[in-house]
Amino acid sequence: MGLKSALSRPVAAYVARQYAQWQQDPIGTQQKVLKGLLAQGARTAFGHDHNLAGARTAQDLAARVPVRDYEALSPYFNRVKAGEANVLWPGKPLYLAKTSGTTSGAKYIPLTKDSIPNHINGARDALLHYVHRTGKSRFLDGKLMFLSGSPELEMVGGIHTGRLSGIVNHHVPGYLRRNQMPSYQINIIEDWETKLDRIVEETLPQPMSLISGIPPWVQMYFDRIVARTGRPVGEVFPQFDLFVYGGVNFEPYRKKLFDTIGRPVDSIELFPASEGFLAFQDEPSNPGMLLLLDAGIYFEFIPAERFFEPSPPRLTLAEVELDKQYALVLNSNAGLWGYSLGDTVRFTQKYPFRVVVSGRIKHFLSAFGEHVIGEEVEQTLREAMQQHPEVEVVEFTVAPRVSDDPAVPSRHEWLIEFARPPHDAAAFAAALETGLRRRNVYYDDLLAGNILAPLQLTPLPTGAFQRYMKSLGKLGGQNKVPRLSNDRKVADGLLG
Repeated sequence: MGLKSALSRPVAAYVARQYAQWQQDPIGTQQKVLKGLLAQGARTAFGHDHNLAGARTAQDLAARVPVRDYEALSPYFNRVKAGEANVLWPGKPLYLAKTSGTTSGAKYIPLTKDSIPNHINGARDALLHYVHRTGKSRFLDGKLMFLSGSPELEMVGGIHTGRLSGIVNHHVPGYLRRNQMPSYQINIIEDWETKLDRIVEETLPQPMSLISGIPPWVQMYFDRIVARTGRPVGEVFPQFDLFVYGGVNFEPYRKKLFDTIGRPVDSIELFPASEGFLAFQDEPSNPGMLLLLDAGIYFEFIPAERFFEPSPPRLTLAEVELDKQYALVLNSNAGLWGYSLGDTVRFTQKYPFRVVVSGRIKHFLSAFGEHVIGEEVEQTLREAMQQHPEVEVVEFTVAPRVSDDPAVPSRHEWLIEFARPPHDAAAFAAALETGLRRRNVYYDDLLAGNILAPLQLTPLPTGAFQRYMKSLGKLGGQNKVPRLSNDRKVADGLLG
């Protein structure tokens, strides 16, 4: 056992005890966070505009601050970008995290001196909880791969600006620097495919022990390792013990990714966003992620089915129920107020509060009134793949196909890039149909009433999703393909 591995165990036990303390009173912890946020927010232009000085409770907050997304809050964000101080949070932010956004153009999310520890400590504490729960720490002695955006930063309004993963890269503790890969010189390469080839060359001779990233981009890295060596990843890297991922539902990628590894490897799921590090899988055997309630973020929850109402209810942590879909609303020490993140979650446990990410509130398919959500199509695909074990999926999306002919019903179109296609495409499509009808009663009614025709399965050629993302300038890094669209933009782009 190396020095880092040995030292990590008492540190992991200490961090776990700290977490256990606030978990004893999660509701009180959130109330304390809210009180602190309101006190600081009252000192800002936003606080003056919304009378935060007079707010004391969650009800006061909801009465004064409406729920808004990035676009609706852009007048304040633009003032921050221009270099103005005390707009959303006292002072100026340390950084602006630039993201292309899943549903919009470029966004610039403030990272303040108060909020940056949330991003740094969240990832660290996820690994330390794994060490504490499993006793496994050997991975800390090997090479640690973080597939991320470039760490090079630019100046916007006098503020260092770049991808969140690149910003966080500057805060990697010194004791891990010698373990970290890729090297800085390779990490700053902007072209994703060139960067990936260089990463492969650099890592092949190294004792890789941890690999982290968004699953589809990690799969690209693994595929190139296999193509270069002719061996599974787990054989090329015999010390590879831990896979850390986040950003998308892992299940559609699980089978192909682990087939490429060629042996079992432990995994940890994270829930990171430019707006905050929100949760992580603190128990390897529990798929629910622990919601981080003592990290400078006050959470509100809107029932997903009521999100688009003029005045939807904003529930506190004390009011949530298990197995219901909620849209996340954040108030944070990054200066986010009533901020609609766009993600939906489902609580799998209370006390402690654990969630799974179930989709995007703007990513749903309801062209015909069915309101199908991301979790439903992901679960449906996973079930169909279990029924057809020969199938491996690279990527997929679902879109409406609206018929112009009244005599021809409209339908859903599933566009899937297969690594290994089904032996019987019609049977696989039928399995998808059956699974989605069982999960969504509205879709079932539309099929039963002949309003919709059975779904269309459209296999895509190899590399279709990579070519589409490259055409948008979004290949690699933290970019994700929408699972569901309410129009044909993504589908037509893939077919184009």
